[in-house]
Amino acid sequence: MANASAGTVDRALRKQPSRRRQASGGYPSPGARWQNPAPRRDCIEKAFMTKSVGRTGSGRGVTIKDIARLAGVSIKTVSRVMNGEPNVHQETKARVAAVMRDTSYKPHPSARNLARTRSHNIALLYDNPSASYIVNLQQGVLEICREEGFHLLIRPCQYRSPSLVHEITALVLESRIGGLILSPPLTDLPKLLAALEDMDLDYVQISPLASLRRSPAVAFNDRNAAYDVTSYLIGLGHKRIAFIKGHPDHGCSEARLGGYLDALQAHGSSVDEGLITQGLFSFDSGVQCGRLLLTSSPRPTAIFASNDDMAAGALQVAHSLGIPVPTELSVVGYDDTPLAQQVWPSLTTVRQPIQEMARAAAVQVVQKIRARPDGNGSAEDVTLDYSLIVRDSTAPAP
Repeated sequence: MANASAGTVDRALRKQPSRRRQASGGYPSPGARWQNPAPRRDCIEKAFMTKSVGRTGSGRGVTIKDIARLAGVSIKTVSRVMNGEPNVHQETKARVAAVMRDTSYKPHPSARNLARTRSHNIALLYDNPSASYIVNLQQGVLEICREEGFHLLIRPCQYRSPSLVHEITALVLESRIGGLILSPPLTDLPKLLAALEDMDLDYVQISPLASLRRSPAVAFNDRNAAYDVTSYLIGLGHKRIAFIKGHPDHGCSEARLGGYLDALQAHGSSVDEGLITQGLFSFDSGVQCGRLLLTSSPRPTAIFASNDDMAAGALQVAHSLGIPVPTELSVVGYDDTPLAQQVWPSLTTVRQPIQEMARAAAVQVVQKIRARPDGNGSAEDVTLDYSLIVRDSTAPAP
């Protein structure tokens, strides 16, 4: 079931433009040489958060977060006022009501009642081309749901869909969802986050961009891990180390590139932009990037790919070109998915505890749901560690 869903997502992703629009007005294809990145998503977030509120009197675009900010109270307090809950001071009620009146704010009727009908249903949302990543994510969340008596709904999404927010809102209301777990890149969509807050819905973010962290989050130090991988290859004597970037809409992609660049600088190595190519976290993009890198001259002696799927694609190209691994080329992946040990030679990779991340996110959302309606409970951010797993795909530079 999980594999079928992941396959569906993979096919859907390939049908869509898979790059953010660059300054030239287009979406470069997988394997394109790296250029300076487009404006970061924190700029988009800033523009989104500073839009005017209620100037037309229609209340269009006003969210519960805007009401809370203008009234000088918490989102939870606004929700209590809308739901007529006790223990809210009369002065506070009047202030919130005045702001709602002045901005013509009209919450969705079903959303207003959502807090009263919290269920033991948790939804896991994802859009990721790596089947192994999704399977590990599902297993980790399902384990906690079984232990805690919660039901899990798994929902593949198309994060570029213009109707995404409407679809998720309908899912929450129709399935009586008590909480959501957002995985990248869904975890970094400002409009989706605003809609969830407008419904006063509990959610947890997995690996969000720092600028978009708006809930309890489960994070992983991608930059440090990428730094250690690159330093390891430099320690083996490699001077031409290529890097295959991850999908540009995933926050971790920039972090991993940053770690690679940090290590080159720390060890006194110059950055050759010709050795940096753009992948999409898929096997096919790894093949395209690998072919571009390994048919260049002089070719790299090591390739560091941002996930195992792309590393496996580069490994296939090396075999097809008759380049021995690891005697003439070292290849490193990322994530330590089962694929890392299924290819030949087995991949040196970064072990990212995906199932542990998923379990931690599930624990967080369960804690938040059980804190209702008094709101006294809390869930703290979790940052997990990593390890470099050395296998047969790396060796000293030729």
